[in-house]
Amino acid sequence: MGFALNIEKSVTGQPWKWRGGREGGMDSLVDELLLARGVDPGDLPRHRDPRIRDFLPDPAAFQDMDKGAKRLADAIQAGETTAVFGDYDVDGATSAAVLTLLLRRLGAEPIVYIPDRLMEGYGPSGAALVELKGRGASLAITVDCGAQAFEALEQAKAAGLDVIVVDHHQCATLLPVAFALINPNRLDEGEVGGAHGHLAAVGMAFLLGVALLRELRGRGFFAEKEEPKILDLLDLVALGTVADVAKLHGLNRAFVTQGLKVMSARQNVGLSALAEAARLVKAPSCRDLGFALGPRINAGGRVGKSDLGVRLLTSTDPEEARTIAAELDRLNEERRAIELTVCEQAEEQAAKLGDVAVLTVMSPGWHQGVIGIVAGRLKERFGRPAIVIAECEDGTGKGSGRSISGVDLGAAVLAAKESGLLIAGGGHAMAAGLTLPEGGLEPLREFLNDRLAGDIERSRDSRTFLVDAVLAPGGVAGGLCDSLDQAGPYGAGWPSPKIVCGPARLLRTGVVGDGHVRGIASGDDGKSFKWIAFRSAQTELGQALLSSTGDRRWWLAGSIRRDEWTGGDAAEMHLEDAALA
Repeated sequence: MGFALNIEKSVTGQPWKWRGGREGGMDSLVDELLLARGVDPGDLPRHRDPRIRDFLPDPAAFQDMDKGAKRLADAIQAGETTAVFGDYDVDGATSAAVLTLLLRRLGAEPIVYIPDRLMEGYGPSGAALVELKGRGASLAITVDCGAQAFEALEQAKAAGLDVIVVDHHQCATLLPVAFALINPNRLDEGEVGGAHGHLAAVGMAFLLGVALLRELRGRGFFAEKEEPKILDLLDLVALGTVADVAKLHGLNRAFVTQGLKVMSARQNVGLSALAEAARLVKAPSCRDLGFALGPRINAGGRVGKSDLGVRLLTSTDPEEARTIAAELDRLNEERRAIELTVCEQAEEQAAKLGDVAVLTVMSPGWHQGVIGIVAGRLKERFGRPAIVIAECEDGTGKGSGRSISGVDLGAAVLAAKESGLLIAGGGHAMAAGLTLPEGGLEPLREFLNDRLAGDIERSRDSRTFLVDAVLAPGGVAGGLCDSLDQAGPYGAGWPSPKIVCGPARLLRTGVVGDGHVRGIASGDDGKSFKWIAFRSAQTELGQALLSSTGDRRWWLAGSIRRDEWTGGDAAEMHLEDAALA
């Protein structure tokens, strides 16, 4: 099929094509949206209402899953002290919270350890694991970390501490010593396990919980006590999955769909307090997880105390939860101020690099807690993978990177580490972390540019605006939003529907807020709708919209959102592209 609406080059330089290669219709819209996202026609019923039971694999299909579940069951029955070692981001916090709450319901009270981002860095250290052994733990579970912790796990083994690693980051050919290493991205993973490499760590922690309950059930553990309802923990699974930008297809989409339902009931005291602090009065949406709740959980690990997120999510005291949520809300504001300063400096430095494949910037004084967010900002502005490195006093650097679709940054960073260019490094396709040796910036830049230039060029060449449906201006209404939502939730790997509206003339166009371009579009059908193009005033799109005269007719492309300010059935378009009609 040819170009959608015959648009070969839009204002942003992209061709428009129909998503899935077929013209988007308005009949059976939900099915059309699902088919366009790769669902087989015969599999539509399962995807219209994604439920856990329809997508959950047998946990035993994953390497070491049963081994880890049996060891954990032994610890519970024997009354051993277990430790949960989590990462300091949302995925790590939710993973640790899922296992902590489940273990509590099984009669165990685990030690929870979250490392300090600045003092200890990412992942388990040997000193921390040995400390946990000294505090009485005979078993530790690392969540969202551990796949590259070779030395730390050797020290744990020497100290007599069994470690179960629950992770999802890229693995090397050689695996670290662990009692069990549960990771769908193990190179020796089977077909079923490998097909779930898109799961966040919290999803893998949930699967370990399922395997644990099955193991205990088989031992008769619940003969005289009630079995915990693990589905009650799906609110945490949904939060971690969305915040970690895991692809929302298959099991992940079921996790988020059902998790949002659990979250709307406000069963988790901490999440309820956090929603209140974030001023969320309606049932949470997928967007709320990524832009309201997730950043506040992250703020603890970025600029505050790293364990605040887990403490909140596992709290049973409403007053304590409100206090922690208020602190996280305050820290999030502090984080935003720090981020703004670092972002301005990083953008200025990145602009001087020219047309390199990967933007790698570094400076002393940058706060390690915001470099990942800033890397994401650079990626969005320049359309290339970006790595932001905070230089330490000894000349080494702590870096965080974000990638674009089709470019596996995690694998490239891991390859750089194996080539001796990094002290530590790893991640997954869209995000990575690293520790740079003194004087190592230029060699790393050269390595990454050489390795990823081809992938990035191919990604640029394939850049296309994919259209789901076309409608007249009168079709921009709240009822359409309800129909579109039925094929959600949307996020990474399950893109929100892109709608083209028009032809329309632009009225009352102007700049508002932080460089947003806003206006009203009026169609030939006599109907009009509001639109906004966020942070676009200085872009090609924004300039084209602002300079448009009243006699020009446009096709406007983007997503349709309910107009929360106007209320009722009103809706507005969030513009991403445009083309002359």
